[in-house]
Amino acid sequence: MIRRFVLTGAPGAGKTTIAEALKLRGYAVVDEAATHVIGTVPGIEQDTPRFLRTILQLQIDREHARREAIQVLDRTPICTLALAEYLGHQPAPELENTVRHSRYQRRVFFVRLMDCIVPTRARRIGLEDARRFERIHADVYQRLGYELVDIPPAPLEARVAQVIAGIGRPATTGRRRSR
Repeated sequence: MIRRFVLTGAPGAGKTTIAEALKLRGYAVVDEAATHVIGTVPGIEQDTPRFLRTILQLQIDREHARREAIQVLDRTPICTLALAEYLGHQPAPELENTVRHSRYQRRVFFVRLMDCIVPTRARRIGLEDARRFERIHADVYQRLGYELVDIPPAPLEARVAQVIAGIGRPATTGRRRSR
């Protein structure tokens, strides 16, 4: 049985940095989709329905491609539902259906924002908007019955240790990972 652990939070909170650190420790990480979509389809954010559908499909494809017993997901379709709400967009039926049939561990690691946002090509959100998104995001997960495990602002190693304590160690494959 595959156990899928969710690592989520607002843009710029540090999720992907934590996910990368987990990869280096041997965890199977399913990369988030939105940044990839923004980086490969110029201007797609202007077409909200297409943007949300494209993110959803990539998330689903990436999840289904992995078979490891323990997986860490850097965002899920539930995050796309939160994004739709944040953008003031009615979610498409396929998004609601996917969320309804998603199977994740009930305890979700919710990475809290630091006191600043580092802008990137894909991350063009300011701190106040990120805080608003964080509230919506947390609310969506809680409405769906998930328990949020707060990962507060802290040095990276402390955040990674907190996630590992909640997940356990990955199964070894007999291969040594480079560090």
